[in-house]
Amino acid sequence: MINVKVLIAFAAGIIACFATIYSLSYINLEQPLQVGGFKQISTLQEGSGPGDWISNKDIEVYNDKIIIKLENPSISNYASTGSMRPTLDAGHNGIRIRPKSPEEIKEGDIITFTKENSLIVHRVVQKGQDKEGYWFITRGDNNLQNDEKIYFKDIKYITVGILY
Repeated sequence: MINVKVLIAFAAGIIACFATIYSLSYINLEQPLQVGGFKQISTLQEGSGPGDWISNKDIEVYNDKIIIKLENPSISNYASTGSMRPTLDAGHNGIRIRPKSPEEIKEGDIITFTKENSLIVHRVVQKGQDKEGYWFITRGDNNLQNDEKIYFKDIKYITVGILY
């Protein structure tokens, strides 16, 4: 007659072996972790993210530094408002450029614009054109409602990189 404790230990060993083999197959992959769930509030189409502002040929990696070749970049710092969490928050640094034309701004881009003498950083969720020119609808990644329509003249920067 087989001892129940031995059988349980044997089964536990087999399960542990398979779990180890499975986890080792993912050892070099970065995987997002969803804990407790979250609600995606973006109206962007799946796969619609920020534009590709920095190509591989414009990035040089060395042992002690990384060089990113950009035209007229500047560094931005962010206030702790919570509207762009988890993408941006206080302590993060952004790499930004000045847009040359409204055509280069895409849905999914993070832009900085002026509103009532404040600089606001939100994501473009819609873009269009009317008699006044190109307009953009933005929203913070952590906000439930869109912002009011803004025009290209109010846009100061496009965020092309975030350093955590």
